[in-house]
Amino acid sequence: DLKLQYLAYRELKAAVNLHKAKAGGIVVLDVKTGEVLALANVPTYNPNNRTRYNAVRARNRVITDLFEPGSTLKPFTVATALETGAFRADSVVQTAGGSLTIGPATIRDAHASAINLTVAQVIQKSSNVGTAKMALALPSRRLWEMFSAAGFGALPRSGFPGEAGGRLRDFHTWRPIEQATMSYGHGISVSLMQLARAYTIFCTDGELLPVTLVRRDEPVAGTRVVSAATAVILRRMLQLVTEPGGTAPR
Repeated sequence: DLKLQYLAYRELKAAVNLHKAKAGGIVVLDVKTGEVLALANVPTYNPNNRTRYNAVRARNRVITDLFEPGSTLKPFTVATALETGAFRADSVVQTAGGSLTIGPATIRDAHASAINLTVAQVIQKSSNVGTAKMALALPSRRLWEMFSAAGFGALPRSGFPGEAGGRLRDFHTWRPIEQATMSYGHGISVSLMQLARAYTIFCTDGELLPVTLVRRDEPVAGTRVVSAATAVILRRMLQLVTEPGGTAPR
């Protein structure tokens, strides 16, 4: 989509310059079809002018580069908690004070609250402590199954050469502190393409579609990751993040 591609590149370049970042990537997916509508990387290069070609600038970072997703993984932990029935959106999690000690390590909230938070507020306030406590109340296998079903740890199979599958370790090797930190995106690596694709489950009422760089003329079948009810609840929670009291009002 030429208009989306232009806007994506413009905004990405502006963000990289504003934050003085070394690099950045952006991808826009059609949640109904799995089609890539826009994809851009910075720094980039002009394929029509190879006199100053640099291989580093030619990397498709969206597909080949890996990073720890951080708080963007929290909705998948919360979705697991809802799917198991161990928690509801209005269940209260003991987060008051904003710290949790596991062995020699202490997990802290960037936006600590003096009161306990509901599950919905854990997402709204991006509480590390709340997410970690929910994760520790679940079997490690269930959390691993959610991450795996959402596409983490496996190739997106976009057809692009050199795409990365990231790293999702076997749940048998998780220690409690690792299960806690993995619940909010540390100790796991993903590509931006994987992360964007995984988020589509909250828009498709729980189904994960194959991603494609070329147009699809016929609809394809998806794989169910969560129930439609859970997807709708998470979608509302994610909206709360942008509303007054959330961590991303802008």
